[in-house]
Formats: sequence, C-alpha cells, structure tokens
Amino acid sequence: MLRRSLISALLMIAATATSGSAQAEPTSEVVSRFDIQFQPLNPARGDASPKAGVLWGDIRKDVPTGALIEFADGFSSPPHIHNITYRGVVISGAVHNDDPYAENLWMAPGSFWTQPAGEPHITAAAKGSKATAFLEILEGPYLVRPSLEAFDNGERPVNLEARNIVWLDSSDVTWLEQPRTSASADGPKMAFLWGSPQEGQKNGTFLKMPSSFSGKLRGNGSWLRAVVIQGHISHQLFGESDVRNLEPGSYFGSKGGTVHEVACGAQGECLIYVSSEGRYAFVQM
Repeated sequence: MLRRSLISALLMIAATATSGSAQAEPTSEVVSRFDIQFQPLNPARGDASPKAGVLWGDIRKDVPTGALIEFADGFSSPPHIHNITYRGVVISGAVHNDDPYAENLWMAPGSFWTQPAGEPHITAAAKGSKATAFLEILEGPYLVRPSLEAFDNGERPVNLEARNIVWLDSSDVTWLEQPRTSASADGPKMAFLWGSPQEGQKNGTFLKMPSSFSGKLRGNGSWLRAVVIQGHISHQLFGESDVRNLEPGSYFGSKGGTVHEVACGAQGECLIYVSSEGRYAFVQM
C-alpha cells in the first residue's frame, strides 16, 4: 500500500519524497483516500489553515504533482500569486477562486478551474460546505508570493462550473468505445478541459460513467493518472485479483501498457479526472 504525506511549510505546500535508497520507478500505483495523511499548509494559522495530502509527486520539487486540499470551514485566503500555474477540481463543498475584487462565484463538486502563474487571486471555501479540492501542477516547486510580485505569463484563468461542462459520447470521440451498446444509450462520456491531446501533448479530461457501468482504461505508454472526483469505484489491474474500493479523492495511475478495470457503483454516476499525455482509450466491459 502506497502512503505519502504532505510536510507542512509556511505558505508553501510540501510533500514527502520517497525515503531510503534509490528504487525503480513503479509502473502502476493506487492510493486510497483513506491512505492519505493530511497536514496544515501553514501551521502558524492553526485550525484555520487548509490541510493538504499528496497523491503523487512532490510540490517542493520540479516534478508533476497531485494533491488533495481540505479547507477549513469558511476559509478565505489573502490576495496572493503563485510562481507556477495550477489546475483544480472541486470534490466536495463549494470553492471560490478568482480576482481579489470579484464577487463570490461558488463552484460546486465537479467544477474545474485554472490559476495562471503570477495572477493575483484569492481562494475561499463556503462556510458549512466542508470543501475539498484536487490540485495538479506540472512543474514546481509550488510557492505562494505576495500580490506585489504579480506578473503576466500570457495565460488567463478559467472557472468552469460543473453545470456548464460540455460532454461528449462515443459518437463524438474515438477515445470511448461501446461494443455492446449504441452511442445513444446511457454510456460513458468525457469532457476536454485543457491541453492538446491530438498532438500527443499533456492534457486533462473528465471521464463520466453511469451507475453500475464498468470499463477498461488504458493509456498510450506515458504516465496516466486518474483521480476519483465523484461516486464510488472498484478498481483492479487487468490480470490481477486484488480489487480496491475507491471513494472520491482516491487515485490510480500507471505507465506503459497497464490496463485498469474500473466499475462504478450502483449508488450514482461516477466522475474521474484523467491526466495523460496524448489520448487514452476507455472500452466498455
């Protein structure tokens, strides 16, 4: 079982690196939400500080990283910037991320946003909402700086509320295959969020499955990382017997030809955020 935890640092997210002697890079990994250890981002703020737990990577270093953020009730940050661009997805509660002078725009679970490097902003969590978000960076280290150091890196922020996401099915995109049902049936859907997947570049997408649906997810050789955003999913690697039950905030990933067999529970639809290089394939089982 893979366990990683976030080392607290003043105004800086930090993740523990794997200790001990050098080891071969794993070809697959699974992190249950229950495996994650959370620590405050700013111990000086006590219980008011957001807490973070690492899914992969190390935000102290120049490596891709994914982490969960648990916000204190009613949290609101002062205006600030970051040295690098990050992307976020709301898992629970309601989150606001925008210009310091903007009216609150509360994003519900399943919403997506980007925060460009150098852009002044605040981040807040609605009181009583128990807000949690997933955060991804492609490079690091992740630093917090005062707004006085703001700069324009050419990117613009995006706030995409869950209700405004455009969904595609197997009649729209070849990434999805439904061998036993027609494209008009209630099958999987996906949404492109960022990147240029057709050119083999890094990209982020949502993959949505109806309840009681199962499929096989496979990347194209590079690292594929998937975070459960909504719903309860059972996961196992193709050809193996170990089945893991993953709730929102859990992660699974692989490199090479690994095939992930995933099944959405009967309680409701499931939403997964997928970060990959180029396209992936999702085939109905």
